[in-house]
Amino acid sequence: MGDHPFRDRAAIAGIGITELSKNSGVSTLTLALRAIMAAVEDAGLRREDIDGVACHQVQDSITASVVAQCLGVDDLSWYCDQFGGGSTSHSVVGHAAGAAVLGHARHIVVWRAINARSEHRMGGTGRPPPAIVETQYQHPVGWVTPPQWYAMFARSHMNRWGTTAEDLGRIAVQQRANAAGNERAMMRAPMSMDDYLASRWIVEPFRLFDCCLETDAAAAVVVTTTERARDLRPPPVLISGMTWGGGHMLHSNRVQADWTTSVAAPMSNRLYAMAGVGPDDIDYASLYDAFTHLVLVQIEDYGFAPKGEAAGFIADGHTAPGGRVPVNTHGGFLSEGYVHGLNNLHEAVRQIRGDAGPLQVPGAQVALSTGQPGYVAGNSSALILRGDHR
Repeated sequence: MGDHPFRDRAAIAGIGITELSKNSGVSTLTLALRAIMAAVEDAGLRREDIDGVACHQVQDSITASVVAQCLGVDDLSWYCDQFGGGSTSHSVVGHAAGAAVLGHARHIVVWRAINARSEHRMGGTGRPPPAIVETQYQHPVGWVTPPQWYAMFARSHMNRWGTTAEDLGRIAVQQRANAAGNERAMMRAPMSMDDYLASRWIVEPFRLFDCCLETDAAAAVVVTTTERARDLRPPPVLISGMTWGGGHMLHSNRVQADWTTSVAAPMSNRLYAMAGVGPDDIDYASLYDAFTHLVLVQIEDYGFAPKGEAAGFIADGHTAPGGRVPVNTHGGFLSEGYVHGLNNLHEAVRQIRGDAGPLQVPGAQVALSTGQPGYVAGNSSALILRGDHR
């Protein structure tokens, strides 16, 4: 693999996250500022050092320009407001990395702030539907919530590859076990397979514990060039690969021959090529886990197991602590909380820095962190991070 011109030239220099709760009691602006300032302080920077801002949202949070004003940025060099859900969570970080390398800004904060439990619940009523073409086909038949959408894709995987309820349950049970060591996690109580199978139906084949937590929280990262990051407080976490893209995954644009493979599969080829690594080089993975099924699909589409064999890969313990590629050691969206992508990236950075405490994967040097793999939205994004070894 040849060198890519952007490989390792940008880095994550600071991370911040707020309390994860069912009711923050504050605005999304306040959440954003708390997470941003935590990330800035983690990097050893001052508020005045920030000259770029970026976020993603789906009509449910504060805009980048307003946050910049509240931070007191007098001369904003670069900003990005990206419309989109979890599928764009890592592309907005990639855009910031590109902007830093090209000199558009020196230090860029990227955040996601949501009151997704107390305010705008995903797919909830009481507000207009998102301004995307798909909603005109969904709302007349009441097919409006994420569990309804993703349940159909999960059923497709079950029908084609023989995936069982227990296969989904192992993901939920493992991530709950992971969360037990995470003081920030919203759900830390032990959960058995019997507990999982006894939980109420949401939308078949999804039970309660197949679905991520609705959370009020914010998370942020500071992105800069690798050279600047080396002069800051924590060890730099280099962005070796950053890709985003899509395909024909919208509900309405064509008949899909195989819904068990996501757009992350072809996109992963570009990601690995840019980073100069392959699946065997990944020491830790933060996989987007709005639903258990998405972890299963990504194990296959990012090349850790052949198509149809992820369930066995997980059952053999390969995604558990001490396994081939530990996944979501913090509990992920299923048990830590749901910050729409960035809290999973937060954990990937901690793993590479070696400061994940009891959750640490020994010797983790290369991490994969992913956005939603393309269902519903038709697009996806992901990053590969590594430690700085000059």
